[in-house]
Amino acid sequence: MKKTRINPTIIFITVLLMSAKLNAQTDVDAIMMGEKLFCAGVMNGNSSWNQYWEGTELRINKNLGTIRTTMVGPMGSLGINKKLNLIFSLPYVESRASAGQLKGFKGFQDLSITGKYRLLKQKSSHSTFSVFGIAGITTPTNNYVKDYLPLSIGLGSTNFTFRGMVDYENRNLFATLSSSFITRGNIKLDREAYYTTEMIYSNKVDMPNVLYSNFRLGYRNKELVAELVADQWTTQGGFDITKNNMPFPSNRMNQTRVGFNGKYEPLKWKGVSITSAFYQTINGRNMGRSSLFQFGLFYIFKLNKKTTSKTN
Repeated sequence: MKKTRINPTIIFITVLLMSAKLNAQTDVDAIMMGEKLFCAGVMNGNSSWNQYWEGTELRINKNLGTIRTTMVGPMGSLGINKKLNLIFSLPYVESRASAGQLKGFKGFQDLSITGKYRLLKQKSSHSTFSVFGIAGITTPTNNYVKDYLPLSIGLGSTNFTFRGMVDYENRNLFATLSSSFITRGNIKLDREAYYTTEMIYSNKVDMPNVLYSNFRLGYRNKELVAELVADQWTTQGGFDITKNNMPFPSNRMNQTRVGFNGKYEPLKWKGVSITSAFYQTINGRNMGRSSLFQFGLFYIFKLNKKTTSKTN
């Protein structure tokens, strides 16, 4: 029987939602929560695609129609002190296809905990230069199905992220550049043999590691952040989806995206933070040509009455 051509983009999108998440402060921006401040809230993300790259060939699959993924979940960040912040998130993900017989999944995905430390902050009359070191872990919160792409809700690996980031701000204009290395643990499938580029008699899958780069350019002040974003996700190994075959968790998954982030903290509603974002995939490999929309609502709590504000 002829197999349906599908790809692992839904998994990739849910992974990227972890790295592209928006709130009053994230692990890919240069904003720091002040000491004893806790920002908590909920974010929602929706992605969709009906074209994908099979290897490097862009194509469609009418048996799948449009693949949609919805994510909603709690996020937060805590200012331990002026130099160290802790960030967490736990998304609930639902996937679905508009055509064909493949059934989607839903459930909580991976818990993410990240520490962001400001190593250096140098100020001049109108500018500030900062250097950050960031490390984090993501790990599954349940034994969801991994080997059912593109409708699985996650890849199921435990990942460690190590990121370096620099930020330059001149008055209200800024540029931020970061680069990450993500090491991914092995996963186990519910079968005892599988084929990649050769037959493997095991339920264990070696997951390729990842390089992730992010560049942000924009405007920020105490009330508003508006920024253009470009990022690149590149797996260090893996293999292409073969013709007329199912995808596999350790496929090579590369993606280049551009987008826009916005954050508004109205001064008259002190503590409230409203975020939004749009990302568009412009190039990929074994990847959907996806559009991603995000929206978040957060509130900043003072854990110490002497705390006055967050800091950049």
